[in-house]
Amino acid sequence: MKFLRKNWENLIFLVVISLLLIPQTGMPIKVLVNRLLAFSPSEVSVEKVRILEGYDWNLTSMGGDELNFSRSEGKVVLVNLWATWCPPCVAEMPSLQKLYDQYGDRVDFYFVSSETSEKLENFLQKKKYNFPVYIESNAPPAMLQTRAVPTTYLISKEGKVVINETGAANWNSKKVHVILDALLQQ
Repeated sequence: MKFLRKNWENLIFLVVISLLLIPQTGMPIKVLVNRLLAFSPSEVSVEKVRILEGYDWNLTSMGGDELNFSRSEGKVVLVNLWATWCPPCVAEMPSLQKLYDQYGDRVDFYFVSSETSEKLENFLQKKKYNFPVYIESNAPPAMLQTRAVPTTYLISKEGKVVINETGAANWNSKKVHVILDALLQQ
């Protein structure tokens, strides 16, 4: 008993670490922490805004249809690079689904992963997400290449990368709505 009273902090620490290491409990805990820490993404400062040079990027829809990203040139576009195994990716998905629900008819959304369609389909069905998911057929344009997931880009009709956010964010915020509404009116 004396041992437990003296070392209770160590025991709690070991239990928490154990829960984080077990996939069934670790992923939900990591997702929750990321959700709690997610803030609204920020616009790129005016002096750092870059224009996307080239929209050539082959993608495959979940239905197996081939398409090229160039079909979105001249439109407002949101590109989210993500993976089902990534806690920050999973954490931001509910806010992205809500954003898609509100803007999906006016903004071109691309949720892009390199995972198999079976794995993605299982994830989408389990979570009841209906946003458009694509699998990369080749590398994205140079400005959209990254090794970090999630990374999300918001691109204006003129091809300006207005938001370049790495990590979990709250995409269904008033701040993002204001930015999208302004981009759609340009």
